[in-house]
Amino acid sequence: MKKITLIRGGRVIDPANNIDMIADILICDGRVMGVGEVGNIEPEKIIDAKGLLVVPGLMDMHVHLREPGFEDSETIDTGRRSAAAGGFTAIACMPNTEPILDTQASIEYVLKRAGESPGPRVYPIGALTKGRKSREAVDFALLSQAGAVGFSDDGSSVESTDLMRKAMQRIKPLEKPAIVHCENPALVAGGVINEGPAAARFGLPPISAESESLMVRRDVDLARATGCHLHICHISVAKSLEIIARARQNGISVSAEVTPHHIMLCDEDIDRPDPNFKMNPPLRSASDVAALRQGLASGVIDAVACDHAPHSPARKGTDFAKAAFGVVGLETSLGIIATVMVHTGLMDWPALVRRMSSAPAQILGIGGGTLNVGAKADVTLIDPEREWVVDPGKFVSKSKNTCFAGKSLKGKAV
Repeated sequence: MKKITLIRGGRVIDPANNIDMIADILICDGRVMGVGEVGNIEPEKIIDAKGLLVVPGLMDMHVHLREPGFEDSETIDTGRRSAAAGGFTAIACMPNTEPILDTQASIEYVLKRAGESPGPRVYPIGALTKGRKSREAVDFALLSQAGAVGFSDDGSSVESTDLMRKAMQRIKPLEKPAIVHCENPALVAGGVINEGPAAARFGLPPISAESESLMVRRDVDLARATGCHLHICHISVAKSLEIIARARQNGISVSAEVTPHHIMLCDEDIDRPDPNFKMNPPLRSASDVAALRQGLASGVIDAVACDHAPHSPARKGTDFAKAAFGVVGLETSLGIIATVMVHTGLMDWPALVRRMSSAPAQILGIGGGTLNVGAKADVTLIDPEREWVVDPGKFVSKSKNTCFAGKSLKGKAV
């Protein structure tokens, strides 16, 4: 017997099809069967969506699930449940696990674990270099066959320009993105916080804006030379935006993402050396944040990605200089972007859905991000007016390291 579900009377937003209207959605056996007037059908289940947004399932293309190797911080199971709580029906996981996702077996392990229970889809991203050591490229074709949707040494840049160029030449025929963490290690040199007033006030070693923008420029130049699609992770400074915008004008295939924490907070918001404010790249200046918001609104920034980085208390509960970089983000991402961008008038809901659903899916070439008839029925329902306060104690994630505890947000997946 077919399983039929009717989502009734919601505001259906599907940017891929230019749909924004009050409508019904009919789902049959996990596929979208109709949008609009769906006729006299007796569904097995009716979901009343009046007052809600009904959108293609949200996707986050930059998540750390920690498994294998760091299950005390997160597992594939808890990470998926955290994603579902945040409204995500699909996530892409980064390769900095132990062992690194740099072999066919490691990619297959993630897919096998993700397939053991229902929940958000998981798309593994393979490493760019073996062991993420920036010495030797992985077997891109083999990892692609195993199921890798892109390649990244996230957490560090590929230091060798020659190695990065050759890697991009080999990735291009696979039609996958090279996903880069842009950071010049020589300019970071042990830095832990943005170069600015907070670094001076707390006496912490700084990270300059140039450490990012110079590497963005290098990798954009390599994308131009090789024709490989370049995706830039978690951009944080205005100069990077300028480089990306100019590259697009010149026909270079480049996309970029921004995190919710870089959209909401700047280094002036760090009122104490709390390790939960330590992330990489660091929170930048107020002028950088203003530029990022404009870049997200205008489309220079293609996607929102939370860089969900769970850490156990042992890794995060120490002083700022020694603590691990990163914050959790899956359960706060939508609320932050809605609060900062939509409810202030900087961006409308269709644009948010594009940045958090259809664009990530398109960048990774994985399908999804649409409510096309016949498409997989990955659907997220959002209450745009739901006001709530971030309480880490209620997180589904195994880790609670957030810089948003106590923040009031508006907009929530329900």
